[in-house]
Amino acid sequence: MRKTVLAAAGMTATALFIALAPAAEAGQHGRTVRAQGAYGRGYVHDRHVNRQPGAVSVSRGTQTNGGYGVASQRAASWGDGAYAGSASRTFNNGASASRATSVVNNGDGSYSYNASRTGYDGATRSVSGVVSRP
Repeated sequence: MRKTVLAAAGMTATALFIALAPAAEAGQHGRTVRAQGAYGRGYVHDRHVNRQPGAVSVSRGTQTNGGYGVASQRAASWGDGAYAGSASRTFNNGASASRATSVVNNGDGSYSYNASRTGYDGATRSVSGVVSRP
């Protein structure tokens, strides 16, 4: 019985926090974490976010003391009937992959889209077209 009451109280508190939390505001924030373990093992991880009206970008990176690492970026923008998004990831050995997407409202009931993806092998695949709403 007591566990049920505590669980219900916890869920109620979480629901109130979510309901009363302010919407995400424009601005920048970031965080860097460093960890050091035994025998020289460790890593550094960072994450930075830039949020503006109609756009957001996020960059993340992890680097180990052993020389392994990855960096990734994501970005999106929207407004005036258009959306554009992209993402990329690059490893320390030079391997990288990326993708990009865009959608535009043509104003006549149709939408143009374009999406492309480049894999770690360097091959690029893309698709584009126009769709109409009935």
